[in-house]
Amino acid sequence: MVFAHDTTAALQAAVALVNSAEPPDTMTTPDELDEFFAAHDYTGSRTHDAAELAAVRALRAPLRRLLTSDRDEAVRIVNEILAERHAVPALVRHDGWDYHLHAIDAGAPLADRIAVETAMAMIDLIRAGELSRLAVCAEQSCAGIVLDLSRNRSRRFCSTACGNRVAVAAYRARRR
Repeated sequence: MVFAHDTTAALQAAVALVNSAEPPDTMTTPDELDEFFAAHDYTGSRTHDAAELAAVRALRAPLRRLLTSDRDEAVRIVNEILAERHAVPALVRHDGWDYHLHAIDAGAPLADRIAVETAMAMIDLIRAGELSRLAVCAEQSCAGIVLDLSRNRSRRFCSTACGNRVAVAAYRARRR
């Protein structure tokens, strides 16, 4: 299934944010947050301070719960996120992208914008019955989240590194 650009972008950003908590933690400095912001094409205001970094870091655990929950729990969490942040969906066009949904003001805190955009993307997955596109990494020592947007749903690992670790371990086991 092909999702709208904003859905795909929000899910990829949420997975990257959640996975940044996996060792080694890759969201520890304002510079790393700046890189995340730029890499995932977020728009809107920024404070560039320690409080903003702390708020985004604090979002990782709740987003992990959302991305790994079953359908009914995901609905509950999505509704809670949208209600707490007074989300009001609106169609917007910016930065070369045609109309897409934003549900929170561009001046809202970054952590709130991330939470709401993730919740809006999850609505698409829930309605399409596609929550199985999210899973935990198949590498046993990793708890990273996998977003599988492939046609044949073959993605099992959160990163190339995890896939390579499993392949090397299998190779070594065969060689013994």
